[in-house]
Amino acid sequence: MTDRNRLSALLLVSLVALAAPAHAQEGDGGGEKRTRIILGPQISPTWPGADKFSVGPYVDVSRTRESQFEYEAPDESFGSPLLHSGNFAFGPAFGFIGKRKASDIGADLPKVGLSIEAGAFGQVNLTPELRVRLEGRKGLSGHKGWTGEISADYVARQGDDWLFSIGPRVTLGDSKYTRAYFGVTPAAATTSGLPAYRPDGGIQSVGVTAGYHRMLGKNWGIAVYGRYDRLVGDAADSPVTRELGSRSQPSGGIALSYTFGGNR
Repeated sequence: MTDRNRLSALLLVSLVALAAPAHAQEGDGGGEKRTRIILGPQISPTWPGADKFSVGPYVDVSRTRESQFEYEAPDESFGSPLLHSGNFAFGPAFGFIGKRKASDIGADLPKVGLSIEAGAFGQVNLTPELRVRLEGRKGLSGHKGWTGEISADYVARQGDDWLFSIGPRVTLGDSKYTRAYFGVTPAAATTSGLPAYRPDGGIQSVGVTAGYHRMLGKNWGIAVYGRYDRLVGDAADSPVTRELGSRSQPSGGIALSYTFGGNR
């Protein structure tokens, strides 16, 4: 969902740089392509359930031949559509979560290494103002579980001059993912002083995201977003959350945008 430390941030920026030509919302129009780059800082929990925060990059690169850029939620994972069919789109999704060490969390719990996640998303525009998206990613390292998100966004805009979006979020994780961050094995209970806890997978959190982008002139603009998630179910009841972390999981970012090419 967001990058959590310097290594994951560098990986994300590298992927953006490599994929920028393909990360395009290119329609069937015949005009010259326009490119928009959004870059700035964002803050988010250091790992799922943390009460500490990390600063990473807020990055997006979009291209289009149409009169306006296709909508992208400010908190969605990195990836671009490979298939467009009417109002439906499908493509890859990538995410990163930084490593969690015992010294970071303040208890002798097993380390969770840097998680590099890869998967796919599907999204559909039910109306010009309403988009629904489903995403799933598998941890290739670190937690090695499955995680995903269901989201919906209401979008109000005046072309590319300004855009406001808001909508609910539901995050999910399988048992392997949930136990990596919120579980306490009997052995870990002995060393950490926390009670043993074996959570199951399911809904991890519910929340809401709001974003705003406004052009400040022909080329420059500003983008901001805020997100709040609340842990629920087994993740919220975990002794790791109750004693070492927080059920509240806020995040947000602010960035400058630069648009070039084509004619506005």
